[in-house]
Amino acid sequence: MNKSDFRKKITDSWFSYLQSQICKEFEILEGSKFKFKRRDWNKKNRKEGGGTSYILSGGKIFDKVGVNKSTVSGIFPKQFRKNILGAGKNGKYWASGVSVVAHMRNPKMPALHFNTRFIVTSKEWFGGGMDATPSFNDNKEKKIIHDQLKKICKQNKKNYKKYKKWCDEYFYLPHRKEARGIGGIFFDYEIKDWYKNFKFVRELGLTFIDISKQIINRKKKTNWTKKEKENQFIKRGRYIEFNLLYDRGTKFGLNSGGNVDSILMSLPPEAKWK
Repeated sequence: MNKSDFRKKITDSWFSYLQSQICKEFEILEGSKFKFKRRDWNKKNRKEGGGTSYILSGGKIFDKVGVNKSTVSGIFPKQFRKNILGAGKNGKYWASGVSVVAHMRNPKMPALHFNTRFIVTSKEWFGGGMDATPSFNDNKEKKIIHDQLKKICKQNKKNYKKYKKWCDEYFYLPHRKEARGIGGIFFDYEIKDWYKNFKFVRELGLTFIDISKQIINRKKKTNWTKKEKENQFIKRGRYIEFNLLYDRGTKFGLNSGGNVDSILMSLPPEAKWK
């Protein structure tokens, strides 16, 4: 097995493990009544891979949460290759990753987004991040999230300020002239030192679980009003606008022959516009 194939196998195994751990911890938060439903999918050419989606909806904590893991390969469309590092003339790629989007029942809890991925073209790199989109202002909660992300970056000698700035600039709706949420961290094209990057990606995944549990447990008994729920629906509209117009993951999935239902898993079950 060559070095690249070894790295593919190891990262792919980690993403599968992380997906199972996230589902396990979220089911514990929900209680025994609510369980994830599994759905497997494959690309038309099964040799090019596929993925597994776990969806839990209508819960006491989650209105809808999806945990996706996919491993795919193939050739990018010519018009899309210029957007991908190392895609070059042949457009060949291999990609594996896990992504999570959690839309909460309680409007005082933020929507949570996380993903990490490893992509191989003529280059090899990691990307991903975590961010939160609240409809209810809570400075203490914001500090909890950013302090934890700052800590994990510092432990892995990653540039938190750079990742935070990247996140703030990325999760921005230019047509609204407003941020999607309170940010977090975002990174891409991490090509130097595979071992250190892989360690960071693993620890970030576990940190996402810890942050999610802390945020949910802090507010799971908090009361909310119909007006606050309406505000959440409006904020979800902004979430939809970003994911359909600007999100890299959505564009990557659609241009790599991914499963449409899994790609659009990130959309909330209900939203409103004024």
